[in-house]
Amino acid sequence: MENNNENQRPSRMRGVAFPKAKYGAIAAIIIIVIVNILYYKDTLLTLIK
Repeated sequence: MENNNENQRPSRMRGVAFPKAKYGAIAAIIIIVIVNILYYKDTLLTLIK
């Protein structure tokens, strides 16, 4: 009985549809790349010229 309760999500989380882990990893990589491009925009433009 106790083991079954550990595997369940909290009551507030049961209705939330979680995306697959690989999509989360891809989204995290994309977010990191976008933030880095915005942060280092000036440095990247000087390297291109």
